[in-house]
Amino acid sequence: MRILVIIPAYNEEATIKSVIRRINLKMPQADILVVNDGSKDNTSLEARRSGAKVIDLPYNLGIGGAMQTGYIYAKENNYDIAVQVDGDGQHDPSYIKDLIKPILNDDADVVVGSRYISKSNYRSSVLRRIGMIFFSFLVSTLTNQKFKDTTSGFRAVNKDVINYFSGRYPVDYPEVDVLVRLKKRNFRITELPVEMHERQGGKSSITTLRSLYYMLKVSLALIIGTLRSSEE
Repeated sequence: MRILVIIPAYNEEATIKSVIRRINLKMPQADILVVNDGSKDNTSLEARRSGAKVIDLPYNLGIGGAMQTGYIYAKENNYDIAVQVDGDGQHDPSYIKDLIKPILNDDADVVVGSRYISKSNYRSSVLRRIGMIFFSFLVSTLTNQKFKDTTSGFRAVNKDVINYFSGRYPVDYPEVDVLVRLKKRNFRITELPVEMHERQGGKSSITTLRSLYYMLKVSLALIIGTLRSSEE
């Protein structure tokens, strides 16, 4: 099985080298692709020096555009499994083997690493926690499947989902949106407990105002999309 780890990265020069090193240590059989999302620092240079494949986007497309770029690369190079890992050091590569196991056993098409299935040391801000609870309720209601961590970007997908994502992937808050889209198309999704860490360096691009804007925009898009599909 050919495995590709996709790292969307925007201004992550402080952490990208460590992230790549840890992935190589825990998953030496996997290839690593860094999608440099228009960074203004040395993210691309540090990733190349660390031995990763790098795609440099001409300007910042956001997480959705960066991830779709990775999935297009995975499809064109015939990978069987793609794993999304953040470039800020929050995701622990030692859990990658756990995430891909249900896919290898053909028990799932998508596996999400969840911070909230079991007790975790992860701590988020009050606003982010409210957003996570809200989206968990909304997505669970729309899909008739219980989801604990809809905003987790630590995920593994099989070849069928790679092919699907290479052709269509949402731009804003994609982690939430894709769960609803995948369930509509009867892909099998499961969550597994993982431990995550605080951001190891750099600065998050998600501000308070942007979080509130995304919550409203994504919620409306999910509800309208569900209503439209029910009318078809």
